[in-house]
Amino acid sequence: MASRGGGGAVAGRIPELEKMSVEQLKAIKEQTDLEVNLLQDSLTNIRTATTRLDLASIALQDLSIRPQGKKMLVPLTASLYVPGTLDDAEKVLVDVGTGYFIEKTMEEGKDYCERKINLLKSNYDQLLEVASKKKSIADEAGMVLQAKLKQLSAAS
Repeated sequence: MASRGGGGAVAGRIPELEKMSVEQLKAIKEQTDLEVNLLQDSLTNIRTATTRLDLASIALQDLSIRPQGKKMLVPLTASLYVPGTLDDAEKVLVDVGTGYFIEKTMEEGKDYCERKINLLKSNYDQLLEVASKKKSIADEAGMVLQAKLKQLSAAS
């Protein structure tokens, strides 16, 4: 019982692909290649977000050990820093997305970062599995397409 969806064994799809026309195989190959590229972009974005959260977690750890009144540079943007003084290291503002910030304790901020990192790693693993399956479908369709084109050129 082979299915056209994401499930089923690879061996179950080979007869389906061999029954398709060259045009259908080209379309499937192009579509799965496009999907693989989109998934690769998503994987890159997840890695970037995980790295940023790791850095935020390290920064929170660093802030928690600094004494009150410590002078430091405060980032306003990625390239603009202004001088500041640490007032209360027990309260932090956490960026929860789309311009919203929530005041949390230092421990809650660290916990938030760790939960987000774990969620991103879980999503990364799931996307990696889907990308791997899509890549194998694209490779399989490419092999069947090449075989059919070879048969057509040999028959001509």
